[in-house]
Amino acid sequence: MYKRILLAYDGSDAGQKALLDCQDLAHWGGADLFLVAVMPLTMAYVGLEGGVYDVELERREKDKYQAVLDDGIKRLSEAGYAAQGEVVMGDPIGEIAKFASRVESDLVVVGHKHLDSWAARWWRGSISGALIEHSPCSVLVVITH
Repeated sequence: MYKRILLAYDGSDAGQKALLDCQDLAHWGGADLFLVAVMPLTMAYVGLEGGVYDVELERREKDKYQAVLDDGIKRLSEAGYAAQGEVVMGDPIGEIAKFASRVESDLVVVGHKHLDSWAARWWRGSISGALIEHSPCSVLVVITH
């Protein structure tokens, strides 16, 4: 059974469903729970020349991601589970895989919402699909429609 479960949490409907499934898995195996929220790199674009780093924008974004993470930890706590979490910044796939290695996770849980159009699927790509290729451990993809 899984003993260290990492939930890549973004607060979305798919993330909420993954949080519920994560609770069930933790209950069955007595696993330790970890949450990670991945914040993309923030830039304020000025024009065609490129972008500039904006400290205030990064602070606001980090506060937003921290609030989402805190909500997930609170939900787990209210259900009787102790969880640790962290907001990290960068590429979601790489950061989730690094965090999983750091906490020695043996399962990563990620939510996924099916997209209706092929164009939406192509444009957005699949974090969950790419994560399977880069994760140091098993990946459970919780699907919503």
